[in-house]
Amino acid sequence: MIEIRHLTKIYTDGQREIRALDDVSLEVKSGEIFGIIGLSGAGKSTLVRCINMLEKPQEGTVLVNGIDMTALGKRELRAARQHIGMIFQHFNLLSSRTVFGNVAFPLEITGVPIGEIKERVLELLRLVGLEDKASSYPAQLSGGQKQRVGIARALANRPEVLLCDEATSALDPETTTAVLDLLQNINRKMGLTILLITHEMPVIQQICDRVAVIENGRIVENGPVLEVFTRPKTDQARRLVRGVIDIDIPPDLLERHSNGDSTLLKISFIGASAGRPIMAALMQRYPVVVNILFGRIDQIKETPFGTLVVELAGESTALDEATDFLARQDLQVEVLRDV
Repeated sequence: MIEIRHLTKIYTDGQREIRALDDVSLEVKSGEIFGIIGLSGAGKSTLVRCINMLEKPQEGTVLVNGIDMTALGKRELRAARQHIGMIFQHFNLLSSRTVFGNVAFPLEITGVPIGEIKERVLELLRLVGLEDKASSYPAQLSGGQKQRVGIARALANRPEVLLCDEATSALDPETTTAVLDLLQNINRKMGLTILLITHEMPVIQQICDRVAVIENGRIVENGPVLEVFTRPKTDQARRLVRGVIDIDIPPDLLERHSNGDSTLLKISFIGASAGRPIMAALMQRYPVVVNILFGRIDQIKETPFGTLVVELAGESTALDEATDFLARQDLQVEVLRDV
């Protein structure tokens, strides 16, 4: 649905060049929710604005549903943008218009008949749960309600792609969850492709299928959210993930000593294995003492995952057999220490 090839965007301040995007290539599949995560100044907003050509890149191409956005003239670009909805961080609502008027605005611009506008606006307000706010003005709405109006407005022209530029960063956590649930519902009902940029890892964790990590204008990691969260390959991804998932083991556990033979293991559970009584089966089969020292379980979209640090104590043969058993259970097993 979206294909970005070798995109470069350079700003100049009169004396020096600032390379906001540096040879960025990326593909977003039709119908998925794709996240782009990075710290402030990493190039996220520039990238999303280059997709609909609010910013013109110096090099590279952007294809949306097969259309090369970088090759379009002004009239063709206006027509192409009707198929790309956009949600902004600070809502960008017209204060002089009611909720109904804000959602109707893009339809009015494209010359949709009044009767069709009314029907479409009311349909969208029902979708975002604001049918009772049609006559209200933006100043009378909460932040979450304003963003719902922004979502309805972005959907007015039945876009194929929805771009979200830090759509939840101005909202409190509870409202953020509600807005993300709405976006996920829209994605499922309409099959709409959503590209979401954010600096908040929990946003990616809740609704995205795949994610790209951007730093200093370059994509440094890209893949399924579960893989990037549980097996980050770059230092940049590890730093971002650490805010959501504590992938580091407390140092005092690594220094722990016990009498006799023991093994300290880090066990990672992903998917169905997170709900199986594997440790109970281990204790029934092998003459080892299991001491659970550290653990947590979380969820990425619908997939549970967790981490346990356990100390196994017993004879060396039993410890080897128990460790082999765990490795055969569709788990990631890492030996942290043998004593």
